[in-house]
Amino acid sequence: MTVPPSAPGPLPVSFDDVLEAADRLDGVAHRTPVVTSRQLDAVCGARVFLKCENFQRAGAFKFRGAYNALSRLKERDGADAVLTFSSGNHAQAVALAASLLGLHAVVVMPEDAPAIKRAATAGYGAEIVTYDRTTTSREELAARLSSERGLPVVPPYDHVDVVAGQGTAALELIRETGSLDVLVVCCGGGGLLSGSATSAKALLPGCRVVGVEPEAGDDATRSFRSGVLHSVVNPDTIADGARTPSLGRITFPIVMARVDDMVTVTDAALVRAMRFGWERLKLVMEPTGVLGLAAVMEGAVRAPGARIGVVISGGNVDPASALRWIA
Repeated sequence: MTVPPSAPGPLPVSFDDVLEAADRLDGVAHRTPVVTSRQLDAVCGARVFLKCENFQRAGAFKFRGAYNALSRLKERDGADAVLTFSSGNHAQAVALAASLLGLHAVVVMPEDAPAIKRAATAGYGAEIVTYDRTTTSREELAARLSSERGLPVVPPYDHVDVVAGQGTAALELIRETGSLDVLVVCCGGGGLLSGSATSAKALLPGCRVVGVEPEAGDDATRSFRSGVLHSVVNPDTIADGARTPSLGRITFPIVMARVDDMVTVTDAALVRAMRFGWERLKLVMEPTGVLGLAAVMEGAVRAPGARIGVVISGGNVDPASALRWIA
């Protein structure tokens, strides 16, 4: 399936939006560590800096965008409840952000969402509405519930305040490491990639920004290559955070304007990167979280001797699943 690109015009998220989000998140979001490893550098043939969003609140970068968007809704519109849809990390992030801001969160989640993510979402106090992803569109279900209950929808990635919030991860990385030759970022719906590219191009215009998808869900890569928005349906990949159907109307034009390349990696490569992280780096990372790391380790992104920043997007992995994959 292809969809014509949106009409040309000014990009919907600016670096000023990212800076405002950083102010809003100051003292609320964790300033996550940047990890380096001589062993990793030797494997990659480059100097690699890992921005470890697996240490972020709720276990993933998603908290940045969720808190920024929900706080804006409360400030601007006086909202007391919100609705979202997510397979896991955004669900947890919205649930936690809503709890911190005194809002009620309704979260639409697939029945087969990772148990660890569903339990955490409930633990933060959200109301969960489940659906069968083989028969139901989460977007359509969310739209119906939004209409019935009069709730604003904060989607996982296609939202200007979400993108701006996600861009603060790369902002922090660059401020800490200084110059980078390449920035490698995972891509599902493109929120983190769009925000990261916005920060990178403002601070380091010469930095090459590369997005990474699972091979089975390569819609953004095909969209980037063709300039036309492509979609996929429930791609078969262990990277559950990258099973999104397509880039969005907001993220697609930002990716086209600010990202330099898109690549894909196999699920087997994700498992190898997870295992390296666990064994050598002592980092617990989920499959989606290591998309960028896998691309650098496997040579999908090649930059010998370069300074490479990689965003590790999350660490919310079910232990039983992870042990089965690695074994």
